Amino acid sequence: MRTALADTPAHGKPMSVKSGENLQTALDNASCGDTIQLEAGASFAGRFRLPRKACDDAHWIIIRTSAPDGALPAEGTRITPCYAGVAALPGRPQFQCPPAKSPAVKNVMARIMLAGQGEGPILFSDGANHYRFIGIEITRALSSGGVVALAGPDGAVAADHIIFDRVWMHGTAQDDTRRGLYLSGTTYMAVVDSFFTDFHCTAKLACTDTQTISGAAGDLPMGPYKIVNNFLEAAGENILFGGAQATATPTDIEIRHNYLFKPMTWMAGQPGFVGGTNGNPFIVKNHFELKNAQRVLFEGNVLENSWGGFSQTGFSILLTPKNQYMGPARGSVCPLCRVSDVTIRDCVIAHVASGLQIANVSDKDGQPSAGGERYSIHDVVIADIDGKRFSGFGAFLSLISHHPVLSDVRIDHVTAVSPRVFMNVGVKEAHIRNFTFTNNLVGANERGITSTGGGPENCVFQPERQQPAGVFKECFDSVMFTNNAIINGNGAWPPGNYLPGDVEAVGFIKNTAGLDMFRLCRTKGDSCKSTSKYARAGTDGKDLGADIDALVAATRGVTE
Repeated sequence: MRTALADTPAHGKPMSVKSGENLQTALDNASCGDTIQLEAGASFAGRFRLPRKACDDAHWIIIRTSAPDGALPAEGTRITPCYAGVAALPGRPQFQCPPAKSPAVKNVMARIMLAGQGEGPILFSDGANHYRFIGIEITRALSSGGVVALAGPDGAVAADHIIFDRVWMHGTAQDDTRRGLYLSGTTYMAVVDSFFTDFHCTAKLACTDTQTISGAAGDLPMGPYKIVNNFLEAAGENILFGGAQATATPTDIEIRHNYLFKPMTWMAGQPGFVGGTNGNPFIVKNHFELKNAQRVLFEGNVLENSWGGFSQTGFSILLTPKNQYMGPARGSVCPLCRVSDVTIRDCVIAHVASGLQIANVSDKDGQPSAGGERYSIHDVVIADIDGKRFSGFGAFLSLISHHPVLSDVRIDHVTAVSPRVFMNVGVKEAHIRNFTFTNNLVGANERGITSTGGGPENCVFQPERQQPAGVFKECFDSVMFTNNAIINGNGAWPPGNYLPGDVEAVGFIKNTAGLDMFRLCRTKGDSCKSTSKYARAGTDGKDLGADIDALVAATRGVTE
């Protein structure tokens, strides 16, 4: 998707909407190419529907703050709550407020707010198209009941070509707000340079799952989607595609240079704990999950803080196609749901209970999805996997294949030195096909390969007796497992791999911080007693583990 301002021209007349004036009237009266300027610092409460108009790529409708361009961050730069007059949010990373606005932070955004509960404040009418929001705060009123989504289609309708650019979309600190943007039934949608906060559901209440951005339900075409350079905060899944009734699969999804974050203040027992109004914690699940999506690029993202204790166990990324079970009355509702053609690269994951879960499983009444296949995961660092602290398995990878068969998974040049368990495997019926695991630098600090359970139906029935080499022989077809360093990898492993006894034996450069602490010693020097034997030891002549130079470049500025 092309989302530069130059690609969304609006050369019509400007329309000014002052505080107290009717925003819906302005939306209804706007012509394609017009710009609606909402008074900076003003609030517009209600539900506002984007009407269907005969617009095109040369005639967009812009809805923006009346503040001049110079009062906002430049195009391509992420906005923060500073621009809405909020200098800090407890438990979140410090904002980089512009010096001219500090310490007296000024509100230059206009606010669109839902006063009640349910859906809104922004609803897409059937056929709404070619709208762009710039410099807008989109939120809901305090203690007004549960909110389903702050922006999305007004029912089972189609919408296309809508861009959220430098917006702050958020719930409130303790109320249940399920979603920011709901994408089901939409095509050519983008979220760029924006900030999403406070999407959460409180345990033991009706709301159970939350996302900043989600979709993949219904019968209408979906995609392409572009989600680039945003701060995305949700208790459930920061981003989720799938998990509902659907007869279509969203395609062509670009997710790059985002910061997927959960505040540690949402974890019970932590200093400064914040939960729901009933005192219970928010329901936490994972960072990124695909249940129904095809052709996805997930690149240059940073994912931080995920823990278990609810219905999931603190994995950061899940690729789990699901024919969702919706209860006895509705049964299984998505037999065509699939996850395929997914690339995850140049990403950093930190402070999680477990790393990656890749699974093809049937739903609760035994009905399969269309399956998952063709995954490429490379040049990823997973730092601080801690199952005890974050209430989970402490596993680097979980692979589950029931029906249909999981196939064509490639994991290459990944660094994850701290997991308690290297891999958790569950395979029933046919073996996993075409599995490649090469050039990785991964820990197995307590156990190598464990079983997901299921008794003798699972080919991993007695992993201690089988040993890792036996598991690969009995559970996989067409497997390539070579040129990996398995730290503390006790037992029999496939030939062609390395088994350093501990992290010290790997040969990381000492006295470094950040991603630099995962660089291998290539030459002897002050911080290197000797050259690491795993430098240039890959099948491609590169260092084992992630390409740190590429990773630094891809994630530069993501957490700022």
